[in-house]
Amino acid sequence: MEREELKLEDFLRVKNGNDVRGTVIETADEEITLTPEMVKCIAAAFADYLSDDPDMDRETLRIAVGHDSRVSAEMMEEACLEGLRGVQRSRCGLITTPAMFQSTILDEASFDGAIMLTASHLPYQRNGMKFFTVGGALSGKELDGILRRAYEIYAPASDFPLRSIYAAHMRDIICEEAGGEKGDKVLEGLKIAVDAGNGAAGFFATEILEPLGADVSGSVFLAPNGNFPNHVPNPEDKRAMDAAKRAVQASGSDLGVIFDCDGDRAAVVFSDGTEVNRNKLIALLAAIEAETHPHAVIVTDSVTSDGLTRFLEGTLGLRHFRYRRGYKNVIDKGFELTMNGEDCPLAIETSGHGAFEENHFSDDGAYIAAKIIGRLALLRKKGQRIEDMIAELQNPAEEEERRFQILDPDFKTYGAEVLARFRDYVAKDARFAIVEPNYEGVRVSCNDSAATGWILLRQSLHDPVLPMNLEAENAGGVAELWARVAPFFAADDKLVQK
Repeated sequence: MEREELKLEDFLRVKNGNDVRGTVIETADEEITLTPEMVKCIAAAFADYLSDDPDMDRETLRIAVGHDSRVSAEMMEEACLEGLRGVQRSRCGLITTPAMFQSTILDEASFDGAIMLTASHLPYQRNGMKFFTVGGALSGKELDGILRRAYEIYAPASDFPLRSIYAAHMRDIICEEAGGEKGDKVLEGLKIAVDAGNGAAGFFATEILEPLGADVSGSVFLAPNGNFPNHVPNPEDKRAMDAAKRAVQASGSDLGVIFDCDGDRAAVVFSDGTEVNRNKLIALLAAIEAETHPHAVIVTDSVTSDGLTRFLEGTLGLRHFRYRRGYKNVIDKGFELTMNGEDCPLAIETSGHGAFEENHFSDDGAYIAAKIIGRLALLRKKGQRIEDMIAELQNPAEEEERRFQILDPDFKTYGAEVLARFRDYVAKDARFAIVEPNYEGVRVSCNDSAATGWILLRQSLHDPVLPMNLEAENAGGVAELWARVAPFFAADDKLVQK
């Protein structure tokens, strides 16, 4: 795709929510959709956007650029820095997304804006851009304006040691959580295995945990490798969690930590091999926060379990605000509640995007890990076990996700029609109860001898797909739930199960 061939649609189609994502390396199945020229123009448009603020002087405008471990990182970085000519640009190198957000907040950095080059857990041929100011990530509307401006635009950078500053910041957090002083070896005697998935967060083991006295010899896949040769760097992925579990058990570690590629998500593994992600991760973090935030609100996405709600509200005495899918939706709701005077210390999606109010509502995998590791160290000194913090959490016996492709070209409208019809369908079945309040799709519960559980049917955020989550607390319950709604889907020739 040559520069003169670029059209407005080329820029708009790389918009993915409030991020830019596209194919940067051609494969047999994918053409390039995000070129260095586009990256340069988009970066320049971001600088223009910041310069629109009357309090900003373009000559002193400071923008930081960082990247994950993708093979296209250097190409993307150079294009991005080229687009930022005319402002003060700093190259932060291999870094995590949360650290890039912190570059706009930490006193030692204080950048006016930051660009992270990443495509999260997507395959090697993809890459993208995330944008931050001190106010957080850009909204989708703001990004749309930047992409339109980038189309209309047809600018050497200093290195900045953000990683070392960020690592010191995280060490301080762990010390505080462990009840120690800054610089204390609060992790001496603890063995922690980190699985960075060959992404950008490998320094968490060597530059954060090890200086605090932890034995990190059981860690795996710390070296960055953009081909991701061992497993996809995704704390929701079964192979990835299995790898982290093996690392813990093979090394006899007290805890395992796994990150996604750019470090804004994390999960942990207990010493007995219990995988703590999704509902269990939310429960553990909420249990930590409940001690200092009694009766507070915890915001999650829509696919959390009923068992989690019972744990949050019954065991911990908190309030569970089950919101919508999309980590930005979840975090924004937490911020909104806080601004309205509610005590909302944590907003977290089941994907592992977790944001604490005390951490500027930044979704930061390292911060999640720091909270848990600090608590592990504190409990160890008291002769207590971190596993016991979620001992009362009831986990589902079965869970399943089905996805239905919408064949109608106007998939948003048709999807809304399907949801309305599905609501009518389940309302006529006395075995179901429609769950209210509910902020996304249609959620129903069921509590009888054949099935105790729930179903959530919703629209995908971006794709012509209706995902359906089913969860049951009894063996065979998921099959029974599906049998009760299967006729509804069989009668619709514009829905095809993927």
